[in-house]
Amino acid sequence: MNRTAFLRSVRLLSAVALGVGILLAASACAAPAPAATPTGSSTAHDLSGSITVYAAASLKTSFTTLAEDFEQAHPGTSVELTFAGSSDLVTQLTNGAPGDVFASADEKNMAKLIDADLVEGDPVDFATNVLQIAVPPSNPAEVETFADLARPGVKTVVCAPQVPCGAATVAVEDATGVALSPVSEESSVTDVLGKVTSGEADAGLVYVTDVIAAGDAVRGIAFDESSKAVNTYPTAPLAGSANPALAAAFAAFVVSADGQRVLADAGFGAP
Repeated sequence: MNRTAFLRSVRLLSAVALGVGILLAASACAAPAPAATPTGSSTAHDLSGSITVYAAASLKTSFTTLAEDFEQAHPGTSVELTFAGSSDLVTQLTNGAPGDVFASADEKNMAKLIDADLVEGDPVDFATNVLQIAVPPSNPAEVETFADLARPGVKTVVCAPQVPCGAATVAVEDATGVALSPVSEESSVTDVLGKVTSGEADAGLVYVTDVIAAGDAVRGIAFDESSKAVNTYPTAPLAGSANPALAAAFAAFVVSADGQRVLADAGFGAP
């Protein structure tokens, strides 16, 4: 190679190197810096493990769906559900049962956990519910109104007063002046519904959501006086959770647009 050709090659390589350098510099300036993740925060990819959710019996259908949807949205997570009357759940938790999230059918039972320093942060209301009369499909006692539940010979079943649905029943009685004489007081709405579907009771006071979930097994009878006792449902992560990030994420999912859609489909009112 002669001197002239050699100098041309050197100049060409220098020009190419300069161009590559300019492009790399421009790319570095244009590319945004990755967003910093706040210390202690969790993203969907960080969530893993399992939690136990204690939920009111009236939430069984909707929270089963919510748990399945949450697990699908967050692979590697597991949501275990424990259902019972809210007052029974509070008793279990205050006696030391391990849990991560509590969802109550009323604010009174949530307040008991707050007083016991078992709630992490402030509870958030996520739904409302009202009572409805449940009768067998044939309605043998011909119950049509709240006052009919007090007729002699009508076997009526209600929740115990310490249970949210029982407290709502008492509130309706006080507001209407109609005193019921139930043949039994149960610890949850599911137990009341069981008495009706088995034929042991002519009627029972449960939530409208329970009637919807029961399908053709019962007939629901709405009554205007139910507006005298609207139950508000709060939820919150529990203090001492073994998986606080997952507990907070599930509680947030309940009040999210997706969670609210599931609850509305089950018959719950907006909080």
